[in-house]
Amino acid sequence: MNRYLAFLIAAFTTAEIQAFQLAPRLVVNITVDQLRSDYLEAFSPLFTLNGFKKLLREGKVYETASYPFTPVDRSSALATLSTGTTPFYHGIISTNWLDRKTLRPTYCISDDQFIYSPGNLKTSTLGDEMKVSSHGASIVYAIASMPDAAILSAGHAANNAIWIDHESKRWKGTSFYSNSSEKWFNSLSGKLAIDKQHPSKNDALAAMAVTTIKAAAMGADEITDLLHITLSASAPTEAPVLNWQTEMESVYMQLDNTLSKLINEIELQVGKERVLFVLTSTGRDDEAEDYQNYKIPTGTFYINRTSKLLNVYLSAIYGQGQYVSAYYHNQIYLNHKLIEQKKLSLHNILNSCQELLIQNAGVSDVYTLERLLSDNGTLHKVRNGFNPANSGDIIIEIAPGWKLYNEDTQETSTSRFAFIPFPIIFYGNGLKHENILTPVTVDHIAPTIAKSIRIRAPNACSKSPLF
Repeated sequence: MNRYLAFLIAAFTTAEIQAFQLAPRLVVNITVDQLRSDYLEAFSPLFTLNGFKKLLREGKVYETASYPFTPVDRSSALATLSTGTTPFYHGIISTNWLDRKTLRPTYCISDDQFIYSPGNLKTSTLGDEMKVSSHGASIVYAIASMPDAAILSAGHAANNAIWIDHESKRWKGTSFYSNSSEKWFNSLSGKLAIDKQHPSKNDALAAMAVTTIKAAAMGADEITDLLHITLSASAPTEAPVLNWQTEMESVYMQLDNTLSKLINEIELQVGKERVLFVLTSTGRDDEAEDYQNYKIPTGTFYINRTSKLLNVYLSAIYGQGQYVSAYYHNQIYLNHKLIEQKKLSLHNILNSCQELLIQNAGVSDVYTLERLLSDNGTLHKVRNGFNPANSGDIIIEIAPGWKLYNEDTQETSTSRFAFIPFPIIFYGNGLKHENILTPVTVDHIAPTIAKSIRIRAPNACSKSPLF
């Protein structure tokens, strides 16, 4: 009997050791801003063997991925990738939003003490949970061309977030992170990121990623480390893409070349079986169309004029007053103090707003604070993109093809409901190749990685692992 128990204990111990050995020693999260599956397919004959083709040929590929909320921009996307949850919980509804206290736009990572920090990110990230589970021993870095992309990917407990200052084209970091004074980073901080050796941002970011792995000895011991890197698949200029076949071809070829060098150097440094690569997209599209030239139904919705009209309408019903405090993007913020002083019903005010706004040309729907908070699942994507603390009281959904225009700030955007396909690819660490056609959402990535490295998922993540 004792021998049998000893055999079982030995068997379980061996299984546990094997499972532990299978856990990656380095996880490399590569997020490509505006990466699209249709462009990947169109330009695939031009790719090298060791970039996109290698990932698609050898990786576990989820071909149809999407975000579980709307609208999606760079900051909200990266916050969701790092936390495994939506803006309703993590709080990052967009790159900028209106501060309810000051009624002024605020940058999502603004911080009075450190200039930039992840203070507005209200939940833990994958990197945070790695730090907690390893008692601070895991090494966590994030690298991007923009500070919000780096900081939101890094989380609260990271070693550092590194980005490129766009004016000086030099490397920057923030003193928020306790390890920001590391000697190796101090020797690079302030030096040129964009130079003759690395003329493109993607190449500069990839080179910094390899430098970080070497300098910080990432993946060198038995404790799993994490590196986030955000690259870009957008056109080099901000001008609209007029001919994607010619303008985007070089972008994707250069990106493929960057990925090829990055993956190869990391595999040489850490070992193919010891590193897990995860590649996906921010899933957004900045291309603008001028439908008017093609006689496609379109128009302009003026958020500033509509907000003033709404205030006149509410004043006629409930008495004179400034009921609309502010408007920003497609959102309207009400004056809660005035409503309380007049002892009015917020429920009635919101219903009156909805009744007027839905009649405006170019409006397809109107979502009020109450409607979203009481939703039973029919409006889940809009609700997931809403946050009670940071969003407006009223969100106006602009009809497809229509332009939203703010005459005060000159901000303009075109509404699109079209689905932009992009993949999620897991590669390395002994994973077998597989193509999965079942649609998935990106908030499954964080719990999948957490399972692979035997730690808890971030604290607001409720999704199950993909495998």
